[in-house]
Amino acid sequence: MSPSLSRARLPRTLVVRLDSSGDVLLAGPAVRAVAAGSSYTALLCGPQGAAAGRMLPGVDDVLTHDAPWVGIDPPPVTRSATRQLMRTLTDGRFDRALVLVSYHQSPLPIALLLKLAGIGWTAADSEDYPGALLDLRHRRLPHRHEVLAALDLAAAAGFALPPGDDGRPRVLPPPATTRLTGPEPYVVLHPGAAVPARAWTPGRAARAVAALSAAGHRVVVTGGRTERELTARVAGRHALDLGGATDLPQLAGILAGARALISGNTGPAHLAAAVGTPVVSLFAPVVPAERWAPYGVPHVLLGDPRAACAGTRARHCPVPGHPCLDGIGDAEVLDAVAVLTGHSAHRGEQTQRGAAV
Repeated sequence: MSPSLSRARLPRTLVVRLDSSGDVLLAGPAVRAVAAGSSYTALLCGPQGAAAGRMLPGVDDVLTHDAPWVGIDPPPVTRSATRQLMRTLTDGRFDRALVLVSYHQSPLPIALLLKLAGIGWTAADSEDYPGALLDLRHRRLPHRHEVLAALDLAAAAGFALPPGDDGRPRVLPPPATTRLTGPEPYVVLHPGAAVPARAWTPGRAARAVAALSAAGHRVVVTGGRTERELTARVAGRHALDLGGATDLPQLAGILAGARALISGNTGPAHLAAAVGTPVVSLFAPVVPAERWAPYGVPHVLLGDPRAACAGTRARHCPVPGHPCLDGIGDAEVLDAVAVLTGHSAHRGEQTQRGAAV
C-alpha cells in the first residue's frame, strides 16, 4: 500500500480550542499528535486564538467561531452565528473531533453542535455528565499542566506524537525581525495582559525597565496595537518601544531573538516558550502555576503564590496595591534574568523568590 493511499484512509479530524492565543499555543503538541494520525487536521479557534492557530505545525486549516460560552467579553447567542458555524462544520466532513478545554470549562456546548453537524465521534475532558454528546468522556489527571492534559486526551483518543517529537510547544519558523530590534543582544519586557491581575501595573513595569537598563541590559518593550500608550510609558527613555509594531508572527521572531522574556502569565509567555526563549514569569496566583507556567523552556516564577488572590481566577486584583506582582523587587528580576541568561547585574547582590528553572 502506498503512503498516500494509507494516509487517505486516516480520519479527517477537528481539534477545538476556543480560547486565547496562549491556550492555542499550549494545545500545539496535542495538535501535532492528531495531525500525525489524520489525513486532514483543522483547528476551530476563537477570534483571539486564530493567529496562533495558523502558526502551529500540523494544521491544515483554521476555522473561527466567537463562542458565547468562552472568553472575557463573550458575544450574545444568535441564530445566524450558530447556523454559520453549523454550515462550516458540516462542510468540513470531519470524522472525529477533540475538544480541548481548561480544567474549569465545559466542552458540552460545542459537543452538542458537533453532533448536530454530523461529526460521528467526539472526545473531551468533562467533569459534567455528557449523556450522548461525547463518545469518549476523558478525565484529566489532577494538577496536570495544560500541555500534558491535552496530550493525555489525544493519547486516549488514539493519537500519538510522531517519533522524535519532544512534546513541547512549537510554532512554524517566524520571520527575521532584526530590522525592528537591531542586531545587539536584548531582553524583552511585555507589560500588558488581557487580564490585568496577571500583569504588573504600568508604573511597576516602568521601574523594572529602568533597573534592567541600569544593569546593562538592552530592553525591548512589546505590546499590541491597543497598548501603545502603555508600552510608551513603560519603555520611557530606557528601552526600545515596539508597541503596536508587530503582528503575532513578528512578535514570535522578536522573542526568538531575545535572551529572555519578562512577562506576566499571558500569551507572549507561551509564545516565547514555543520559540525556545527562557521566561521570567511574573505569575499571579489567581490561576495555578502548575497548570499555566511556561512549558518546555527554562523559566523563573516570580510572585507570591500564597497571596490572598490565590485560586480566585480574578481578572482585576482584589487586593489593594497588587502585592503579589508589584511586590516583586528589582533585585529579584535582575537575578532571575541572570539565572536564565548568564548576564549578571552590575550592582549589588540579588535575592530570588519563587524560582523554578
